[in-house]
Amino acid sequence: MTPIPEAVQKIERMTFPERFAGLPDYAFPRLRKLLAASQPGGEVIDMTIGEPRHAMPGFVAEVLAANTDGFAKYPPNEGTPELRAAICDWVERRYGVALDPESQVMALNGTREGLFGAAIALCPETKGGKKPAILVPNPFYQVYAVAALTAAADPIFVPATTETGFLPDYAAIPAEILDRTAIAYVCSPSNPQGAVADMGYWRDLLALAERHDFRIFADECYSEIYRTAPPTGALQAAKEVGADPERVVIFHSLSKRSNLPGLRSGFVASGPECMLRIRQLRAYAGAPLPLPLQRVAERVWADEAHVEASLALYQQKFRLADAIFSGVRNYVGPEGGFFLWLPVEDGEAAAIKAYEQTGVRVLPGAYLGRDEEGGNPGKGYIRVAMVADLDELQRGLTLLRDCIYKE
Repeated sequence: MTPIPEAVQKIERMTFPERFAGLPDYAFPRLRKLLAASQPGGEVIDMTIGEPRHAMPGFVAEVLAANTDGFAKYPPNEGTPELRAAICDWVERRYGVALDPESQVMALNGTREGLFGAAIALCPETKGGKKPAILVPNPFYQVYAVAALTAAADPIFVPATTETGFLPDYAAIPAEILDRTAIAYVCSPSNPQGAVADMGYWRDLLALAERHDFRIFADECYSEIYRTAPPTGALQAAKEVGADPERVVIFHSLSKRSNLPGLRSGFVASGPECMLRIRQLRAYAGAPLPLPLQRVAERVWADEAHVEASLALYQQKFRLADAIFSGVRNYVGPEGGFFLWLPVEDGEAAAIKAYEQTGVRVLPGAYLGRDEEGGNPGKGYIRVAMVADLDELQRGLTLLRDCIYKE
């Protein structure tokens, strides 16, 4: 037998750092394992992944084709001047906040990169002489927890339930934890529940952050998908109350706004000091967006017609879901985003039943939550992505209702 090289032996002995030991598998591999022994009870309708399927802007291919020579060049790390200007123009139109494109914004290769990297760049090694804490809503987008662990901070999972309006009540956390908190993640509209933080919520959180000296990371990827009124933004609230711009870091994406998940284009914005540190880390560890894709993004941020058309479709979907689940006890339609957070007795059992009896695939809510002292707040839910066309969505939601909620 050929001996295993010593270098390979060393790799096989390597493990994750101990702080990652309790990290659960990612949601979708867990779902595949859950349904591995099951057979679909009908045509498969996948309602698990939040991958937008509305039409992308019609000009994308034209702009990309006109800029293919850019693949022969290294792209600017922080984004082209034109892209940063287009982003700042959009922020001012949308939120009434003026940003300096030279010092307050950076293009991202998808917002997941930014949500992860900013925690590493901005979380101190200690806070008040103690190990820092990072506040995470529970359920949550799983990059928040991994970012906290990577930054060697304690992730503090805070329930976002019906009792708290599906947004985390960070003010209820003990003062000794808040005093060592460095960062608090907030997603609005929230994934998975579709709750929207209003101006009052942001004001209270900004005041709490000021008292305990931590930063707010506002994940606003779903900001352009809403039921009635455009959601208030964190920077918008910070401007209104006169907060230090370094207190808030916002993250946005073209994936949901413009139905371009494959473009991998987003941005992060904050005060100049925060952005300097984020950019410094990005220079060493980031992957800037290819130049032709930055040219596409410049055009997309400047256009609102395609956003309005997509929003009208989502608002139809909100109304459709409300009609189908109108008789379901404890049903709450989302205020924003494109997920339904449907109450069930047990999310895993409901996902298996739906798949085996109808072919509809949904995600158990517990896969987006964390088991804490009060249990897993996602256990009694399933998450349903409303990204399919109206006909398929109506068929899938009706099958779900009749399978899970009818006696």
